[in-house]
Parts: sequence; structure tokens; C-alpha cells
Amino acid sequence: MRGMQVDTDYKALDISLLKRLLVFLKPYRKYVFLAIFLTLFTTSLAPLRPYLTKVAIDDYISMSDWHGLLIMVIVIFAVVIAYALLQYLLNYLLQWIGQKVLYDIRIKMFEHIQELSLRFYDKNPVGRLVTRVTNDVEALNNLFSSGIVNIIADILLIFWIIGFMLYINWELTLYTLTILPIVGIVTFLFKTKVRNVFRKIRANLARMNSFLNEFISGILTIKLFSQESYQNIRFDEINSERKELLVKAILYYALFFPFIEIANTIGIGVVLWYSAENILSGIMTVGILIAFLQYAEMMFRPIRDLSEKYTTLQSAMASAERIFGFLDTKEFIEDTPDAIELNEIKDNIEFRDLSFSYDDSKWVLNNVSFNVKKGTTVAIVGSTGSGKTTLVSLLCRFYDYDRGDILIDGISIKSLKQKSLLAQTALVMQDVFLFSRSIAENISLSNDNINDKKILNAAKELGALLFINNLKNGFDTKLNERGSSLSSGQRQLLSFCRAYAANPNLLILDEATSSVDSETEEIIQKSLEKLLAKRTSIIIAHRLSTIKRADKIVVLHKGTIREIGTHAELLANDDIYTKLYLLQLK
Repeated sequence: MRGMQVDTDYKALDISLLKRLLVFLKPYRKYVFLAIFLTLFTTSLAPLRPYLTKVAIDDYISMSDWHGLLIMVIVIFAVVIAYALLQYLLNYLLQWIGQKVLYDIRIKMFEHIQELSLRFYDKNPVGRLVTRVTNDVEALNNLFSSGIVNIIADILLIFWIIGFMLYINWELTLYTLTILPIVGIVTFLFKTKVRNVFRKIRANLARMNSFLNEFISGILTIKLFSQESYQNIRFDEINSERKELLVKAILYYALFFPFIEIANTIGIGVVLWYSAENILSGIMTVGILIAFLQYAEMMFRPIRDLSEKYTTLQSAMASAERIFGFLDTKEFIEDTPDAIELNEIKDNIEFRDLSFSYDDSKWVLNNVSFNVKKGTTVAIVGSTGSGKTTLVSLLCRFYDYDRGDILIDGISIKSLKQKSLLAQTALVMQDVFLFSRSIAENISLSNDNINDKKILNAAKELGALLFINNLKNGFDTKLNERGSSLSSGQRQLLSFCRAYAANPNLLILDEATSSVDSETEEIIQKSLEKLLAKRTSIIIAHRLSTIKRADKIVVLHKGTIREIGTHAELLANDDIYTKLYLLQLK
């Protein structure tokens, strides 16, 4: 899968990636053109000040023209103020454009994440995806806000400086530039070393995020089995690698910037050496000397900045490579062009010779066939790994099956619009996920069709109102992450309320009562009849006592159907279901 494999070597400037990034600039192109115009104008003002200083010294101070000098000082001051204002406007504009573009990219990535199928999430750790949306996108900030435009500005500034120097004294200019080839070689070595280090740092960051996400999610298991020491060792390895890489990067910077300062000093020394005799002989003026000293110092500043911006650009290109690799991932379950809406289930749901494999090596389901009549309750039982949850995942189109078909009223679900299918379905899982929102929001899930009256009615009908009213803020109580402040039974009751309030045509309960205590299960069992009444329902249950009243029970074994019948019929068969039932009675 392209894009989710990290870290091959990257080009510092990949034209194809730049073209794709420029697409995000299109809505703001008039502001980009304004930024380019400001850049052209600003870079021409910076080297103008030393030239004006030369004119002030040679034409006014040496001639004792104090009135003219006053005017020149005012002009220089005006240039400095104009340059500062233009720099402020340019930086603000670039940052504004950068943040707008980053906002658009994050939104596009978030929308893409929601469209990907569950098969994609089976293969990619959460920490890596978080890194894509946060760190990788943030790395593009420097590209848009202080990257390409400022690189162009630095290059233009160098040309402007050299142009002014050549105009003033071409011989002294050539002497001053003799140090540049050595600076160029050292800069090339620096950027090569830094590029390799930062590539490894980015790979390390993805590993660290993945590790921390897994560690925090599994903190209970880690504490139960006293794995803290082992986890400390693992994190120490990742953290130590990061520290060593960052120290190495700091070392390269610590060597490079002093070298630039030395080169700058050498350049100033060359100017002083050349000027000493020429000023005394009258070939050069003091104004030329002072101007060249300013130019020599000014010229190495953009050279140093270019080295930093090269690293920024290379980092941004690497992030862009991963971002577009992620956006190019096409693990979607897409609607067909002629897909139709599902408004209701009129007759039945048919599983016809259904087969499915997660990895193309082992069939999880093999030739499964049965019907679910409208308004009936069908239970699916079987040992762990028999394919029960996979069956309902295929019905919800979380995955696409390999062979056979699932039909609703004779129409393949692949011919139905997925959103309309899910709109008619409510799925209650064993592992309930609650958001860090209020209880009311967790029941309605921001569905405009579920008002406060429906929320209250769902809680009342299913017996959840008692514990909700005992909370400090009732339905407005904001839950902790994953609803950790509630008991497992209370979380499960809220998931039932969520399903009840949605009033679905099809209700699927996947081990929905297996993690609740006896008292809560009794509450749920009393309200389950209301939840299932006149509604097509599929129940997956380990506790066989909860499905005695099902209209049909399907027994799965190793991905195939071994028995179908009512509770009484299956007990009479004295086969797998009977063994499971007797085992639970014991």
C-alpha cells in the first residue's frame, strides 16, 4: 500500500509533489501573487541602505553638506521604516496563507480517514495516522509560511547585493566573493548530513506515537500483569534513539553556523585588506569601504538562511510524500454509480452462499446461507472464531465479501447506498464506545432527528433514567474519555438507549449483554422486548439464556452453518447447540 510505508530517502524538491501542494494554494492565489510582489519589492530595499550610506558619506559628509546629509538621513530612515513595514506585511500574509492551507489539508485528511474501510485500520496503527494528520501536516507550515517564497526572497536578496556591489566596485566584489565556493561546499555537506538525520527523526516520531497510543490504550492490562518495567525499557529504546538523533542534528548545526560566521569574518577581512591601500591612494572612498562592509555581512545572512530553509523544505517534502501517499490510499467501499436508497426493509434479509476471508488465506465464512424475515429475531451462536461478528460486519458493509451475496428484499446490498443502509441499522457492540461529550450527546450522536424528548423516552423505556438522574448534571453530565467514569453496565445501557432513540428498521446486538452484571442484565432483559418489538433483529450472544425467545437460531462452527432452528428444536437435535447450552448450565 503506497504512502503508509515510512521512510525511504526523499528528494529535497520534488516537482510532482510541489504541483500537488500548489493545488491547495489555488483558492488563495491572489494573496500568493501579492506575497510575491511584496517579496520582489522588499528584497530590493534591503541592499539599498548600504548604498545610500555610501552616498551620504562620499557626497555629503566629505563635502560638509549638512543640509544634504539631513535629507539623506531622512531618506535612509524612510527606507528602513518602509522595509520593516513590508517585512511585517509579508510575514503576516505568508503565515495567514500557510494556516489557511493547513486547515484545508487537515480537513481533507480527516474526511479521507472517515471514508477508509475498516480493512485499512486493521493494518495501520492509530499512532501513525495521528502523526500524519498532526506532525506531518504541521511540517508543511514552514513550507507555506516561510518556505518557498522566502527561499526566493533570499536568492533575490543575494543577487541584489551582488548587483549593488558590482555597480559600486567590481574588483572589490570579485575579491569578496572568493570565499563563496568554500561556503557552497560546506553547505552541501551540511544539508546532506542533516537530511539523513531528520529523515530518521521523523521515522522515530511515528514509532513513538504508535507506541504511546498502544501503551495508553492498554494501560489496564500493563498494570494487571506488572509490565511497567518492560514497557519502560521499550520506551527508553525509542526515546534514546530520538535523543541521539537530535544531538547529532544539534552537532551539525553547531559546526555549520560558526563556520558561516568565520566565512563572514573572512569576507570582511578581505574588504579591509583590499581597501586599506586603495583608500590611502585615493582610488577608493571611505563610503565604498563602509558600504562593502555592510554588504559582506548582509550577504552571508541569506546564505545561512538558505541552509536552514533547505532542511525545512526537505522535511516538508518528506511529509508531503507521506500525506499524499495516505490520500492516495484507495481502500474504500464505494457505492456503485447506480446505487439506490434503502428506505425500509419490506420483506427479508437473505445471506446467500456467503464466503469471506480477511487475508485471502483462510475462509472465516464459507457458503453461509439463511434468511431473516422482517419483524423476526434471529440469533447467531457459536464458539469464539466461528465468524459471528464477521457476519454482521459484512451486513453493515464494513468489509466487502468475496463470494456469494447479501440481499435485502431481493436487492444486493452492494447495489444500495451505504449511508442509507446504515441509516436503517443500529449496531450495539460488546465494547461500547462513548465520546467525551454529554450523556445526551452520546445518545443522540448529534442526529437532528433525535430531540430531547426522544432521548428522555429512550432512557425511561430502557431503565437508564435512574442512574442518569443520580448524576450531578443528569443528561448534561460530560463523560470522561471512553466513558471511563461509568460502569460497564451503565455504558452498555447508554448504547441501548442510543439504538432505541434511532428507531432503526434493523437492530443488531453483538454480545451486547455479555459484559454487564446480573442486575443490569435483568434491567436490559425487561426492556429488550420493547427494543425488539416489531423490529427485524439479529442477536449474537454467548449467553444462550438471552436468546431462548428468538424466532430462529443459527449455529455457526468454523465459518459454516451447522444447525438452524428454534431453541426447542435445537435442543431436540442434541448436537452443537445442546452441548453449548448444557455447558453454560453447568
